[in-house]
Amino acid sequence: MSDTAILHKELSAAGVLRVTLNDEARRNALSEAMLDALTDCFKAVASDADVRVVILAAKGPAFSAGHNLKEMTAARDNDDRGRAYFTRILGQCSNMMQLIVTCPKPVIAEVDGVATAAGCQLVASCDLAIASDKARFSTPGVHIGLFCSTPMVALSRNLSRKHAMEMLLAGDMVPAERAAEMGLVNKVVSQEALSDEAEALALKIASKSSLTVAVGKRAFYEQAEMSLSAAYDHASQVMVENMLARDAEEGINAFIEKRPAAWQDK
Repeated sequence: MSDTAILHKELSAAGVLRVTLNDEARRNALSEAMLDALTDCFKAVASDADVRVVILAAKGPAFSAGHNLKEMTAARDNDDRGRAYFTRILGQCSNMMQLIVTCPKPVIAEVDGVATAAGCQLVASCDLAIASDKARFSTPGVHIGLFCSTPMVALSRNLSRKHAMEMLLAGDMVPAERAAEMGLVNKVVSQEALSDEAEALALKIASKSSLTVAVGKRAFYEQAEMSLSAAYDHASQVMVENMLARDAEEGINAFIEKRPAAWQDK
């Protein structure tokens, strides 16, 4: 794989795909090229049976600095002052974030550096996140007259309302330990242990039935948008279908018989 690729992708024998943002010079900004690459990546991952879990990492001191403001500012020279461009690029970014959420494979953010604005949104959009003790997070748009409204969507669905509003209104840089307290990341470890920790979590998930994991991930996000009664009805229906799957039958029998399960992913 070329070192100039904006994304590095490496698939292990266990089905863990490591995707590394590789635009260090631009602090891994979510430029048009980066958004295109991530969109193509997650579209492909969704239907790739060889991929069981994704680790999303980044090269350099920034996980992602968010949108490329130079690209966006250049669009102000257009006759509409950039309206069409802003609409397109923000829609493209929102669609990419939703691809992560709807991807049937769990996505783990491995954060060793600064994640700001849409870069922070990217972390929040992942299913899980492991951060080094050097990582920091911020939605600083309020400092430059641009409220982080699209990052707000991911933050408000992962943090408590008051924690999300604290980040959005203050725009302060949040250290990793505080981000863990807020629920933005699952765990904070040393820089030296970060990749091993993310890999261990990915391998643990990859060892499960991919069908069961996909069913569970989809149902988790679906029920979160429902009323309590509707959520229970939906979850019950999902569980009935899950019980009828071969892997559920195999897993339950293996548990009763005290033996390892042999997953068929169906």
